[in-house]
Amino acid sequence: MSQVHGDTTVGSATHCPYCALQCGMYVANGEITPREDIPANSGGLCQKGWTAAELLTSPERITTPLLHGKPVTWEEALDYTAGRLRAIRAEHGPDAVAVFGGGGLTNEKAYQLGKFARVALRTSQIDYNGRFCMSSAAAAVNRAFGMDRGLPFPITDIGRADAVLLAGGNVAETMPPFVRHLTAMRSRGGRLVVIDPRLTQTARLADLHLQATPGTDLALALGLLHIAVAEGHADLGYLAARTTGFEAVRASVSAWWPERVERVTGVPVAQMREAVRILGEAGRAMILTGRGAEQHAKGTDTVTAFVNLALTLGLPGREGSGYGCVTGQGNGQGGREHGQKADQLPGYRKIDDPAARAHVAAVWGVDPADLPGPGRSAYELLDALGTPEGPRALLLFGSNPVVSAPRAGHVTERLAALDLLVVADFVLSETAAMADVVLPTTQWAEESGTMTNLEGRVLLRRQAAAPPPGARSDLRILGGLAERLGCGEKFPADPRTVFDELRRASAGGIADYSGITYERIAAETGVFWPCPATETAPETAPETGAETGAETGTGTEAGPHPGTPRPFLDRFATPDGRARMVPVDHRPPAEDVDEEFPLYLTSGRVLAHYQSGAQTRRIRSLNQVAPEVFVEVHPDLAERLNVAPGDRVRVRSRRGAAEAVARVNASIRPDTVFMPFHWEGVNLLTNPALDPMSRMPEFKVCAATLERCTGEDMECDA
Repeated sequence: MSQVHGDTTVGSATHCPYCALQCGMYVANGEITPREDIPANSGGLCQKGWTAAELLTSPERITTPLLHGKPVTWEEALDYTAGRLRAIRAEHGPDAVAVFGGGGLTNEKAYQLGKFARVALRTSQIDYNGRFCMSSAAAAVNRAFGMDRGLPFPITDIGRADAVLLAGGNVAETMPPFVRHLTAMRSRGGRLVVIDPRLTQTARLADLHLQATPGTDLALALGLLHIAVAEGHADLGYLAARTTGFEAVRASVSAWWPERVERVTGVPVAQMREAVRILGEAGRAMILTGRGAEQHAKGTDTVTAFVNLALTLGLPGREGSGYGCVTGQGNGQGGREHGQKADQLPGYRKIDDPAARAHVAAVWGVDPADLPGPGRSAYELLDALGTPEGPRALLLFGSNPVVSAPRAGHVTERLAALDLLVVADFVLSETAAMADVVLPTTQWAEESGTMTNLEGRVLLRRQAAAPPPGARSDLRILGGLAERLGCGEKFPADPRTVFDELRRASAGGIADYSGITYERIAAETGVFWPCPATETAPETAPETGAETGAETGTGTEAGPHPGTPRPFLDRFATPDGRARMVPVDHRPPAEDVDEEFPLYLTSGRVLAHYQSGAQTRRIRSLNQVAPEVFVEVHPDLAERLNVAPGDRVRVRSRRGAAEAVARVNASIRPDTVFMPFHWEGVNLLTNPALDPMSRMPEFKVCAATLERCTGEDMECDA
């Protein structure tokens, strides 16, 4: 391993910089060692985790601020940025300045970024790339349960289940240590069902693979629910005691008889019946969804249908059973709980709730009336940049929308139309390369802070290496800008100080962190939220869903709250404690196939890379494994188009075209092609159609065509 800058400065026990498992690891002198004390990985790492330290000494690190591409001092960069922000706000108003964050930022950074937007800039225009991650699941689960936490149970419960249905997730490649929990489940005789249009590495592990047509997960979920009711698997006692709305849902799925669902999805009736039998006969069962089911213009309704299925089977709120969302980004959970989203304040509070505004404003020392209201969602914000009605300036932290946003060519045009683009990053990403100002930041191992993993466990990243001279933390950058904007005292750079304020701001909210401290996290290897400052005695407990009976003790005296590993054991976080079942109906993709574009294009991740690839594409060993973008093509389609393995092909959609190397195999449907989105170009093709509730773009399906490139100039066949 390469050496990191300097010696260990605070401690070497930390967490991986990538996915939402937040695998525990030690970092010392550039060497990575997995930790045994973090249940998510228990001593395992994927190849991304093993190589994470290499990025710390990458020759592509930025260590000097850039102004219009030229190195400048920090004072020059911050003075210029603050001056331009003041001028743009003065001319066009506060909402002329926007902020865009990332799902990989620590809780402290996410909190401070939301506060900076609303207090220092007074803009409503803030959102983050987590909107592209699990926002559909969050909307559906908030509607059903009153509280959104990716997995409302410890991840180790998966290994104790008797059956798991995973819809639209390829954890064997996106978060390999997750597979050990599925393996533990199967080693006990449990069964795994996977829904995916591809025979992924995860689907190869399954006892049953339902290979649905892209964009039909909702119809399949309705068909599974129809079978569950018709064949006697509904837990009527549970439904009567713990839910509302079942009769309306039962009536709505009566039209989705199995044969109709087979025609829509391509999944045989026999496989659907087997999937329901596996879940219905299991003592403990779980239904999990991933991005494949969620990144659609109907993603919220799709997740709602799977939640309805889980409730019909009586799973949520039973130990060892339930519904969960497999969160993707490193802090996709905590990143939206504390103020990066356009409609939320810290503690998962709604920004248009007067009581929430009053509480947070008091912590921030501002007038509630001065806090802006809800702003635009992520894609809508990017789409508005540089327009007469939209923001003229953008501050961007921890994201690379030139690669990761849908309809990326259009987003790039909007970024280019800005009067000011400021990017804080530690490498010159495709987006940073466009910026007027680039601010070099520290990395994961060079700073301390907290992350909230996919099971709702708040974890502590300790600084394990000194940053290179010239790099500054995001907190220090925000503090420097705030000082120049006249409110520097409100933006400390010390992460522990920021976390203590976050605790106060979140107190009493759905995501209550007030009882969590750095010391507790270190002593307990993580604390599950909600965790109020004190435990309320059972006879006076408010009906918020935060307390869970056995999970919080049985004493009558108030004391330290132990955290909430399983928040729904006694009641859901709704006013009456019952889960809400909501009827939903299937509809085709926002853009279906036709004669001009006869193929479904779907996208996703591969084992070696993470998100936009800005980090992993700079690690040599990972690039050797996956050096370039490819398109996966079924042999029948390849034969029809005269495409051989290794040929260069061009994939077109109504928004653009991208070239890639063909990989021909039978793991994908003949009507579908797959491309990983870690390289610039793939998201030129994707559809920005939005879910009406979550505002999630339809990344996972659009209409496309494919052609083979030929000749010395690599022109493609017409």
